[in-house]
Order: sequence, then structure tokens, then C-alpha cells
Amino acid sequence: MTADPLVYLIEDPDIARALRTDVRTGLTATPKVLPPRWFYDARGSELFEEITRLPEYYPTRAERAILAERATEIATRTRAKTFIELGSGSSEKTRFLLDAMSQSGELGAFVPLDVSASALRESTVDIAARYPGLSVRGVVGDFTRHLAALPAGGSRLVAFLGGTIGNLVPSERAEFLQNLRAELDPGEWLLLGADLVKSPHVLVPAYDDAAGVTAEFNRNVLHVINRELGADFDPVAFEHVALWDARNSWIEMRLRATAAQRVTIPAVDLTVEFAAGEELRTEISAKFHPDGVRDELAAAGFAAVRRWTDGYGRFLVTLARAT
Repeated sequence: MTADPLVYLIEDPDIARALRTDVRTGLTATPKVLPPRWFYDARGSELFEEITRLPEYYPTRAERAILAERATEIATRTRAKTFIELGSGSSEKTRFLLDAMSQSGELGAFVPLDVSASALRESTVDIAARYPGLSVRGVVGDFTRHLAALPAGGSRLVAFLGGTIGNLVPSERAEFLQNLRAELDPGEWLLLGADLVKSPHVLVPAYDDAAGVTAEFNRNVLHVINRELGADFDPVAFEHVALWDARNSWIEMRLRATAAQRVTIPAVDLTVEFAAGEELRTEISAKFHPDGVRDELAAAGFAAVRRWTDGYGRFLVTLARAT
């Protein structure tokens, strides 16, 4: 708990266990894979914020433009008393929504959930200072596993922004949306941001920028494993790879071993061999068609009420109601 009485951090002890499980499972799989949530320690969160400001990375700018234009409409339509943000990070874009919802006079609580405790501490203290009288409680957790930790009732709006829904494969998306719907009462709201399918000439540079920031972000997962699990990865011995998978409509980020190497991970009693050129998948980022988003929401028990894109048709924000 911080010194501010309006800010509470509920840290889940399962986070450390989840890291060990993901590392053991993913690095013994064929091909090797790690989930993207482990990018986001303090350094990873800083790097991602830097990525959002890069000229190649359009999603944040596109989504921000939509929210800036539509925040008042969203606040008026939902009239939410509790605003929950999943995968909140710095909550920078959500300030548009907080401003509009605070002005309506009905918003009483903001609950951001994020896997990075450091990012959450910083953002919750800042938001509590900016919005006096607003109850702010940050939940340190994984949005795929800790939805039950969110406060019940209170006429809620849940925001899941940034295109983070695309980090889940279709079966995971279906499960997540169904679980979220089970936590909501009929008539409560979901605000979902989703990146749209477009030319690979636009998509790939967004995940492989000229300055190399995304490459450093990608390798940060190895630094996290080294620090938390005592591993001896040499991050510079892995090169960043980003490619467009047209069949699955997603970007894949990978780390490619530049030479054969052996890595030991004492905390999980594991030794991992990498062949020269072997790749470790660290993220997918699925891209969508608007009707596909609508259909996935409907299958989980949400009705799309309003849909907006930015001026270039690059990004989609959908306001959906639990049916």
C-alpha cells in the first residue's frame, strides 16, 4: 500500500510461480515459446512507452485519436461508476476517458490491472493526484488469470485497449472474452481496442523499428528471466525478428540464436539448448477485420453497440454491452 490512502496495490503471489511455469513449459516446447507478459518489468514498461512514440508505431496514435474524439460519447452512453482498465501500463490514453467520466460526476472508482507492479505504482499515484476524490486501486496481476480480483458491481466499464487482445491466439481470445463476460452483469460495458489488417509494409516496421527499440524490448524478456530465475542468457546473442503471418493474420516477434548455445535456469532446474538460427517466439499480435471483432464479441455474450476507426482506418475501438 502506498502513502496515498486512495491507492491500493494488491500483489498476487502467483505471479512468480506463473513465470516459472511459463519458462519451463515454453522452453521445453517445440518450437520454443514465451508469452509476452514477461516483457513488462520496469525496464520493459519504459521501453514499450518509448515504442509508442516511434514514427513507425501507429497503433497508439490511432487509438489515442479515437479516444480523444469519442471519450465524451463513451462516458455519456455508459454512465459507469467504476472504470476498470486491463493491461493498463501508464494509463496515458485512458486520461481522455477519465476526464470525460469525471466530468459527468458519476465515476467513483478507477481500477487498473497490470502485470508490472512498478508501472502500476507510478500510474496509480499520478492518477490519484490528478483526480482528487477518485478511489484508485491498482491490481498487480495477469488479465487472463486474475479477473476475479476485480471489484464486483458498481455499474462497470472495462477497457482493454492498445490492441492487446491480439496477443492471444483465437482459442485464448474466446476463453478470455467468455471469462470476462462471466464477471460482468448484463448491461455492463467493455471498450475494446483492436488493430486492423493492413499492408505488411505498414505492419512489419511497427514491430521492427529503425532505431532498434523494439529489438531491445524483445530481448528484455531474457533479462527478466536472468534476474528472476538466475538464468545465464546472453541477450546480445539473440537477434530480433518480426514477420507477418498472412495465414493467421498476425505479426510474430521472435528471438533468433546467432550461434549454438546452452542456457541454464537454476530456479526451474532446467538446461536449454539452442541451435544456431533457432528461434524463440515471444509474441503474436493478431490483426482483425471489424466484423470479425463483432462476431468474436457476440460469441462471448457481448453486443457491439458502437464502433469507431481512426481517420486512416488503421485501428478499431468497439464499445460493447454484456447481454
